[in-house]
Amino acid sequence: MTNHLAHSLSPYLLQHAHNPVDWHPWGEEALAKAKAEQKPIFLSIGYSACHWCHVMERESFENFAVAEVLNRHFVSIKVDREERPDLDDLYMDAVQTLTGRGGWPMSVWLTPDLEPFYGGTYFPPEPRGGMPGFVPLLTRIAELWERDRAGLLDQANQLTAELRKQAEVEAGRQVPEAPLFEAVLAQLRRSFDARWGGFGGAPKFPQHMAIELILARGTAQDQAMAIRTLDAMWEGGMYDHLGGGFARYSVDGQWLVPHFEKMLYDNAQLACCYLAAYQATGEERYAQVARETLDYLLRDLGDAGGGFHSSEDADSEGEEGKFYVFTPADVQEALGEADAARFCRAYGISEGGNFEHGQSVVHRFSCPEGAALAPGDDRALREALRLWRNRRVRPGKDDKVLASWNGLALSAMARGFQVLGDTRYLEAAQACAAFLRRELWQGGRLLRVWRQGRAHTEGFLEDHAAVLEGLVDLFESDFDATWLNWAEALGEALLARFHDAAEGGFFSTEAHQGDLLFRLKPGFDNAIPSGNTLAARGLLRLSRHLEREDFRVAGEGALRCFGPWMERAPRAFLGMLNALDLLLRERLDVALSGQPTDPAIREMLNEVHRRFLPGRVLSVSADQLLPLHEGRGATGKVMAFVCRGNACAPPVTSASALAALLQVNAATV
Repeated sequence: MTNHLAHSLSPYLLQHAHNPVDWHPWGEEALAKAKAEQKPIFLSIGYSACHWCHVMERESFENFAVAEVLNRHFVSIKVDREERPDLDDLYMDAVQTLTGRGGWPMSVWLTPDLEPFYGGTYFPPEPRGGMPGFVPLLTRIAELWERDRAGLLDQANQLTAELRKQAEVEAGRQVPEAPLFEAVLAQLRRSFDARWGGFGGAPKFPQHMAIELILARGTAQDQAMAIRTLDAMWEGGMYDHLGGGFARYSVDGQWLVPHFEKMLYDNAQLACCYLAAYQATGEERYAQVARETLDYLLRDLGDAGGGFHSSEDADSEGEEGKFYVFTPADVQEALGEADAARFCRAYGISEGGNFEHGQSVVHRFSCPEGAALAPGDDRALREALRLWRNRRVRPGKDDKVLASWNGLALSAMARGFQVLGDTRYLEAAQACAAFLRRELWQGGRLLRVWRQGRAHTEGFLEDHAAVLEGLVDLFESDFDATWLNWAEALGEALLARFHDAAEGGFFSTEAHQGDLLFRLKPGFDNAIPSGNTLAARGLLRLSRHLEREDFRVAGEGALRCFGPWMERAPRAFLGMLNALDLLLRERLDVALSGQPTDPAIREMLNEVHRRFLPGRVLSVSADQLLPLHEGRGATGKVMAFVCRGNACAPPVTSASALAALLQVNAATV
């Protein structure tokens, strides 16, 4: 038994290809069918690593009673939210407006004209725990469509009008000013959990952008909040102490029990956070976490062609977390009695357990004083247990390559090389960029999705912008003008395809797209920075390298456009505030004269990257790319110029002298 999803590329859609529900992928055929038959659309949106998506499939979409009602009365459409974030954003707004909450799987009922009139998230087949049963709900909606279609159409029309109103952006006329940073830092201080770190209660999500902003703009006391949060996330169960990388979030307020799915975008951004903490503190533990996270991406999410896969499931063998949890007996089988006893004490694995069925999530919180393993033993035992764990059935992997998430991974690998000096990360960044250019850059536009040798779906704003910034990070790592030239082409595509020249900012989709109710202009930062945040940050950084005034104006215009919203709700714009910090902070240039391959140039560049976050310092190779400030050209000698505005200090010729100059400027950069 197969349905219309059988020829899809998406692993999520293929998971539903054998359901008795007559699923269709989103597209002309399904939308035309709904119009021709005048049936409502049941739209189900989820993603491959989603635990509750798997639950609803088993309980409802494999249920023949559910399928019978859906197939008779509805046109059922399944969407992978990772392939179509535009549809997910639009209809999630509808569900949140209707119910006050959202999540996945998302269930939305639409008219044949794509206007939503009812929605929710997970529904069991029969009423349970205060939730309406799916079969009675479907039956009731079908009855209303037959008996009171006019009422449902009117409800849909009103909801669509409300969604349009909510999506309107009250464009600002000036860029917000520096006091806004103090306002958002005050909000973060009030919500900070002093005991466990993080901001707010359970469930706790890793707030990458809050940490970045605190490290950039906060006081010493504020930075202690960021450091406490990073320490607690790493010590707790959300971090995979055996294989590296982080789970999506913690279900409790103590970072102990994770929701076990592992996403590329989280790990790319968290690697950058730990790299920034290492730059700020010099503490080796942050370098270790960053290194292990990047190594996880290379080992477990890397595609042979150079890109990175999207995610790993929370579930294996139908159970959430089964791959990741242990009993003392498991550890003893893997390590032997003596080493197992030491490991269990150090990593909180007990007979009673801290998870379901007496099993334990591996963590460092309860390590007694004096029980911590010596670094060499710690690494060896963790690696031995990881290899033993690999004998288990591994969680499913979504092996599609997404442009925007790969842009984030590209930045993480490039920064990993900059800060840690490991050439494996530079080579991975170069391979990722080459893959994206070869497989997804077609005819002056970026495609979003690649899997099994096939690329599809026109790229969105976030795709072009994330890859653009990743290329800037890569250029600042190897000084290869190829990456800067491609970033410039992406910047031009941003302006041509997504820019709102009249009001400022960028739309998430191109104007010609015909299967959306209306275009959105995304500003709120969620699990990844919004498309406008990515565009503003990338264009501002690129404009400094290329001296392209149009890129600077467009990037600044996005910040101006969302200025009123940032002032009303700064916590919702943490990533955009990081872009604002980049704009407002006085520019410091470090221009290096000499061949990029010269060891002396690399030594000087290492001094820059050890001290400053990306975007704080502009690093260029004058010999190959740009003239130096005040018309100074390349001299053939290895030299470094440190310039603030148009004022340049006398050039220095050694890394130690450059370090001294940078130290003088550190307080104001």
